[in-house]
Amino acid sequence: MIAKSIFVVLLAFSTAVSAQLPDFTELVEKQGHAVVNISTVQAPSAAGNRAFPGMPNIPEDDPFFEFFRRYMPPHGGAPRDFESKSLGSGFVISSDGYILTNAHLVDSADEINVKLTDKREFRAKLIGADRKTDIALLKIEASGLPKVTQGDPGKTKVGEWVVAIGAPFGFENSVTAGIVSAKGRSLAQENFVPFIQTDVAINPGNSGGPLFNLKGEVIGINSQIYSRTGGFMGLSFAIPIDVAMDISNQLIASGKVSRGRIGVLIQEVTKELAESFGLPKPTGALVASVQKGGPAEKAGIEPRDVILKFDGKTVTSSGDLPRIVGATKPGSKVQVQVWRNGATKDFTVTVDELPPDEKPATGKRGKAPDTANRIGLVLGELTADQKKQLETENGLLVEDMIPGIASRAGVRPGDVILSINNQDVKTVEQFNQLLNKIPKGRNIALLIRRGDTTTFITMKVNGGDSK
Repeated sequence: MIAKSIFVVLLAFSTAVSAQLPDFTELVEKQGHAVVNISTVQAPSAAGNRAFPGMPNIPEDDPFFEFFRRYMPPHGGAPRDFESKSLGSGFVISSDGYILTNAHLVDSADEINVKLTDKREFRAKLIGADRKTDIALLKIEASGLPKVTQGDPGKTKVGEWVVAIGAPFGFENSVTAGIVSAKGRSLAQENFVPFIQTDVAINPGNSGGPLFNLKGEVIGINSQIYSRTGGFMGLSFAIPIDVAMDISNQLIASGKVSRGRIGVLIQEVTKELAESFGLPKPTGALVASVQKGGPAEKAGIEPRDVILKFDGKTVTSSGDLPRIVGATKPGSKVQVQVWRNGATKDFTVTVDELPPDEKPATGKRGKAPDTANRIGLVLGELTADQKKQLETENGLLVEDMIPGIASRAGVRPGDVILSINNQDVKTVEQFNQLLNKIPKGRNIALLIRRGDTTTFITMKVNGGDSK
């Protein structure tokens, strides 16, 4: 009798759990046909001598490819002629043959081939690619194709179920599922994409494939994984579909992508910086430097301003600003709200077009060391030539330093300190007087010029020593 009761309870529990788990079968049946397999071919002249006799025949996006390329004996070093192939995924966004995928899959490819679920194969034309967002748009000569339905990533909630379809390691139309782990993630070197983070199993070959919500709508393009091994470790990142569609529309219209810029270098507002600026909480994007003659300078924005809103959109963190500005049409006049001297202030900025990236210049070292101050810095005053080169009337050169507070915070020899707690500094005596007035345990913010960039560095001042 007891055993029967336990069985009934377990059965009821199992039924309740099953009722809560989603059924993905209908979604896959309806949307899976719009997912395609993408392979590329790179001729020997473009691919270079990267393969050797005896090397296993594995795709280049396989995590073991780099291992064998580096450590496989070259057998005399004589490379064989070959055509390299890579495999990835994509999906149809219009019935007349437009396909979205990742730019890194088709970069430098001499031939792009698309395979549909009905086994038909097409040679694809690259309409355009945008490396900054890792989006590429392809076109095949076909009609009446099954296409995906676009969803709204803005309505996606953390914790909801999502599904990925792709070709991990070449296994076509593989389906994996998980949940949304976070939204609006910023990744290193990826300033224009607020990534959707999931725990959906994504592996090489899934790149470029769609991420669906339970309604069967595409909300993202699977693009990256965080991994120490090359394989899936529970952290996957997808490009929101609205970002991708904006890129594709621009590529169709003009063959290129245009982005806005206002000519500022920014950094995150930490708790310590917020405290030093009188901000109620850490928010916004701190302007570390302003480009001379750029849109921001013309509008009146200055270093040390904290940008709180841009074109009516709240800037919660520094990572928000590049995405908002980049998505603004060049030539637009927008309102910018900043925090300055304990109050908000509004400016009108005319957005410029983002130019190609430029390599920053290298800073120069100063003169001989002297006595270290309270935070371990040996400072020297700028010469007339150094001021002219840096285009500044104030600043002190970090000539040397001893291990301590400043070194741990990230200050380096060769840096130029422009201000301490928003007060410009011109002499070593002035700097040390201001520094010595800071109570023990309080945070200070140094505005540092390093090469062609400026940034705020914060540190907590201890007693009378630099330790």
